[in-house]
Amino acid sequence: MERPAWAPQGIDISVPSVSRMYDFYLGGSHNFEVDREAARKAMEFMPGLPKVMQANRAFMRRAVRYALSEGVPQFLDIGSGIPTFGNVHEVAQAADPGARVAYVDHDPVAVAHSQAVLEGNDGATIAAADLRRPQEIRDSPEVAKLLDFDRPVALLLVAVLHFIEDSDDPQGAVAELRDMLAPGSLLIVTHAAYEGIPLSREEAGGAVGVYQNIRNPLIMRTREEVARFFDGFELVEPGLVAMPEWRPENTSAPENEDPYAFSGIAGVGRKA
Repeated sequence: MERPAWAPQGIDISVPSVSRMYDFYLGGSHNFEVDREAARKAMEFMPGLPKVMQANRAFMRRAVRYALSEGVPQFLDIGSGIPTFGNVHEVAQAADPGARVAYVDHDPVAVAHSQAVLEGNDGATIAAADLRRPQEIRDSPEVAKLLDFDRPVALLLVAVLHFIEDSDDPQGAVAELRDMLAPGSLLIVTHAAYEGIPLSREEAGGAVGVYQNIRNPLIMRTREEVARFFDGFELVEPGLVAMPEWRPENTSAPENEDPYAFSGIAGVGRKA
């Protein structure tokens, strides 16, 4: 298997990665055949997966602009993946050149590619760390240098919590992160759920099985379970909803008309 020039040494390119599969769904070029194969297999069960990812990105962009409108110009994006077009720093810095964005991921490809994309951008950085170890994130030199935790921060956990199994206590990790944040900080979440998928649970379960097989289990949670991540935050209107229903800017946008776009749950909370 040929290793592309941009692939960091030391990573196993024979094992699929969820961040590279996501990159493929979004039409990016930083993925290997093994990622494309796994993504295509998941799409056999759920052909609308790229639409789900596009709706996810569109929500993220609206939430970033919302944070700025609320006077929160600092962003901590955990599980940020491979920075494709229209990522957090591009959206935030287009609206506010002084916005600061710290990305965090544990995938070496995502980290290496982010470093290349962010080179020369003093207001954005990437740290190699894991959501399951919040203190490691807080203490990482990149994050500590860029973000001021005495002031409000927008914490993005977009399409990442559903890859953390209950045995790894995602609830505890989010609570620990919440306790690091100043009052007025925001929590921005999207999460996979069977709710809203225009397929039977069994059909959608086939796509979930693909992630199980590549040792990256996709944990589907209910609305009530996702709501628990917002303990200590006050949900802003319209609460926990399908991604296109969260403060849509253009209700006739193509992603808002595809039934797959309504798969999963999104919400934003504010720390009192």
